[in-house]
Amino acid sequence: MAYDPRMAYDPNRLLSDGDVQAGKAPGWWGDDGRLWREFTFDTYQAGVDFAVRVAAHAEAENHHPDLLIGYRKVKVTYFTHDAGGITALDLAGSRAVNDLYGA
Repeated sequence: MAYDPRMAYDPNRLLSDGDVQAGKAPGWWGDDGRLWREFTFDTYQAGVDFAVRVAAHAEAENHHPDLLIGYRKVKVTYFTHDAGGITALDLAGSRAVNDLYGA
């Protein structure tokens, strides 16, 4: 998503489907106004450790994804409740989570 100087930047602005598709991090999917990715791990504990790192990042950024921990996998879902869908904050979160995963 390119910044358009004619528009005031608002990270809480609801993004169009095109903006989401253009700006989402590799491996992420967007549907029903949500942005999600499932991460896999060699062990259950490795997945839990990853979820804890994601939670710490979310606290630092004050933008919290839903985390679903399963056996050797963690699903991370971003959705900005106040906007009713995906915003630039969610795209930034997806990139940060990819960095935490090393992808």
